[in-house]
Amino acid sequence: MAWLREHGYELWLPLGHSSNADLLAEREERLVRVQVKTSTQFQNQRWLVMLCTHGGNQSWSGVVKRFSAARCDWLFAHVGDGRRWFIPAKAVAGTTAIALGGPRYSQFEVERGSPLPTGGAA
Repeated sequence: MAWLREHGYELWLPLGHSSNADLLAEREERLVRVQVKTSTQFQNQRWLVMLCTHGGNQSWSGVVKRFSAARCDWLFAHVGDGRRWFIPAKAVAGTTAIALGGPRYSQFEVERGSPLPTGGAA
């Protein structure tokens, strides 16, 4: 959210359960839907970002919701070392996961943010 605000977007949060986008953002009178994903999974020199959802924190109904450009306009990804990408949804090649950090999405990488917590014991 901070990156979007720093780049002139007004932000709104959808209400309800399992919305198609995590944020609504407006800039220059254009409203866009943004899906936000984070990842601390680093494999084969790439950041693995899961795009699909398998239900909420309580129980899983068995329905997998795959990523689709029909449900959002942009994907914002923030990974463990702080690297971030703002990718047009139509440019996302996967529906369940993508690998970031290589050449495929390099043109969409934006300014680095703070590293993500790894969840290790204190």
